[in-house]
Amino acid sequence: MPFTLATWNINSVRLREPIVCKLLEEEAPDVLCLQECKSPVDKIPTERFAELGYTHMIARGQKGYNGVAILSKLPIEDVGDKDFAALGHARHIAGRLENGTTIHNFYVPAGGDIPDREKNEKFGQKLDYLTEMRDWFHSDRPEKAILVGDLNIAPREDDVWNHKQLLKIVSHTPVEIDHLAQTQEAGGWVDITRQDLPEGQLYSWWSYRAKDWDAADKGRRLDHVWATPDISNAAHGSRILRAARGWEKPSDHAPVFATFDL
Repeated sequence: MPFTLATWNINSVRLREPIVCKLLEEEAPDVLCLQECKSPVDKIPTERFAELGYTHMIARGQKGYNGVAILSKLPIEDVGDKDFAALGHARHIAGRLENGTTIHNFYVPAGGDIPDREKNEKFGQKLDYLTEMRDWFHSDRPEKAILVGDLNIAPREDDVWNHKQLLKIVSHTPVEIDHLAQTQEAGGWVDITRQDLPEGQLYSWWSYRAKDWDAADKGRRLDHVWATPDISNAAHGSRILRAARGWEKPSDHAPVFATFDL
């Protein structure tokens, strides 16, 4: 069964309902995973999504912060969530498609501005979150699974606009990259985006602070699609919809797509 999946940090699903609908209408992925929904589940604007064919949704939410949701044209079963690092945040949800594929949707903590856990509690929380993800994948190794989301780390040198300048900037520091690598290795996860697009600069996030984000192009690849080895070879067609960063009232993230034939 072929299906296309997209992941997108939407930065408020209610505020940006129009561009979510634009994506659903124009790109029509079978499954859309959203992060940073910033909404209680009962306030997510599901009516218009359902009109567009996305009649299935599983979500975890909280007022004003965090929040993850999976919108799907395909039937999907809620198979739970994990509160990594005991933060009490809505940052993970898992759903299972009828073909047995489990989709994990993650929103890893951003980690604040100072890459030092002694000076910045949020950075410590980020590292602890990744450590607990790693330990979970070690103890319960995933199979026939896809992991997507805003992982808030750009791991490769060509995942950022300037590797040397960003080495001390949260999201590209060596300690974060190491934690992410351990998490990936623990689950045997394959980076699908880079499997399909192995060469060259690749970004999914551009700061709101830039007067002209497109011209400056100081991006980072913070949003990821991974798959377990048993299905990674069934993936293809990865792309990042850069144009969405320029839509009206945009998120600072762009959607990342991949297609799987399972």
